[in-house]
Amino acid sequence: MQECSRSYLTPVTKFSLSINQVDPITYNFVAVSFPYNICIMNNNNIYTLAFILFLSLKSTICSKDRELWGGDERKISSGNNNDDLVTNLPGQPRVVFQHYAGYVTVNQTNGRSLFYWFYEAITKPQEKPLVLWLNGGPGCSSVGYGATQEIGPFLVDTDGKGLKFNNFSWNKEANMLFLESPVGVGFSYSNTTSEYAHLGDDFTANDAYTFLHNWFLKFPSYRTRTFYIAGESYAGKYVPELAELIHDRNKDPSLHIDLKGILLGNPETSDAEDWLGLVDYAWSHAVISDETYKTIRSSCDFNSNDPWSNTTCSQGVDEVLKQYNEIDIYSLYTSVCFASTARSNDQSMKMVMKRSSKMMPRIMGGYDPCLDDYAKAFYNRPDVQKALHASDGHKLRNWSICNDEIFKGWGQSKSSVIPIYKKLISAGLRIWVYSGDTDGRVPVLSTRYSLSILGLPITKRWRPWYHEKEVSGWFQEYEGLTFATFRGAGHAVPCFKPSNSLAFFSSFLVGESHLLQNNNH
Repeated sequence: MQECSRSYLTPVTKFSLSINQVDPITYNFVAVSFPYNICIMNNNNIYTLAFILFLSLKSTICSKDRELWGGDERKISSGNNNDDLVTNLPGQPRVVFQHYAGYVTVNQTNGRSLFYWFYEAITKPQEKPLVLWLNGGPGCSSVGYGATQEIGPFLVDTDGKGLKFNNFSWNKEANMLFLESPVGVGFSYSNTTSEYAHLGDDFTANDAYTFLHNWFLKFPSYRTRTFYIAGESYAGKYVPELAELIHDRNKDPSLHIDLKGILLGNPETSDAEDWLGLVDYAWSHAVISDETYKTIRSSCDFNSNDPWSNTTCSQGVDEVLKQYNEIDIYSLYTSVCFASTARSNDQSMKMVMKRSSKMMPRIMGGYDPCLDDYAKAFYNRPDVQKALHASDGHKLRNWSICNDEIFKGWGQSKSSVIPIYKKLISAGLRIWVYSGDTDGRVPVLSTRYSLSILGLPITKRWRPWYHEKEVSGWFQEYEGLTFATFRGAGHAVPCFKPSNSLAFFSSFLVGESHLLQNNNH
């Protein structure tokens, strides 16, 4: 730093000043520091005045910073992630948090990369946990569903041209990481196309595990952060499988991830119980006739290796799915999409099922009518793909919300993850399971049947839980597990009960189920 060179200038002090600049696109504050040397003229107040004005400006900016950030100091993520910072996403609402999107390579040799979208917490990101969210299918996008239809800060708008802010985004409580997995889902890809024929549960878990460690290289400040995994539907298998892998490999301190628990919504858990629950739920909710129900219950052995070899059973289950083709299996009491821009009703309710296994069917069409179509329109825009670093904006990637070929070609699938539940419970991980009670796809009965296999002692019996002074559902606590229902919610619970879901998520993170009993919660 230069000293004052003229005799009539007296050096007063030397120090470093910092100001916070506002990014005009994201309204994020970026700290900029530089050295400053204040010299005051002996017989003139110009420099003194300049100094006072500068401090006043700095005070104003910092005050605005504290106002928007709730008083916490911003800590920019360190690591090689600047290229993934999203700064000009079309239609994005103004926000005061940073978010990143791009690819993480999981296999250099085969050119296999997974796409992610990461939102830092709205306030105090440096203090809040990291949560990985996974959607299921298999073959469906966590970006298209979880991030922009359910729990992310930006929800796809109904015209497919922009985004709207989600007032109940889960990044109010945590740093949220959404992963499109496995390869072939959404923007994730492999340069070795033969790999798509070998996808399965273990393949997916191993890639997700590799993704996490490589992602931490981009975001090293999160490597030791408290970590949770959450997901819904077929992620009912993805999540515990990945959790088990992390738990096993944490024996090596150099690979340690601070996994504390898992959160599962309407999860596929055990094939036999899932199918039995689907049938029982359809009958109890008047979707199928007494005759069809009796036929299935007398002829189907869902515990067998090939329940479909029994023709009578197969025909009975076909009748269940035929009736569900008339409505939305994911939400019994909402409409299907009839918009002119959507697929025809026959196509949108097309049933995709693997006859060679006991895997649950996937019925195409959304659980919130037409949103799938809006998401597809948005993510296939050149400017959107460029902003998210998914493509260069010229050579576009064909994004779809679900990849049917992945579902139909799915290889190895565990028939039950109940043994993994037992292992994770023994390890002391927090496990909460929730179920929207109007979902016919993985209904509440399926989840109750599956959890009953665990035979866990009940620590707190069945009782209602509340949100904003109303009964939001019911819940029960077991030794090592909490199970809750959401009254009036379909398969993707946050779509139907966004405020309730955020409150539930907040309780999960702190492990305090008693908050759910508070009538003022």
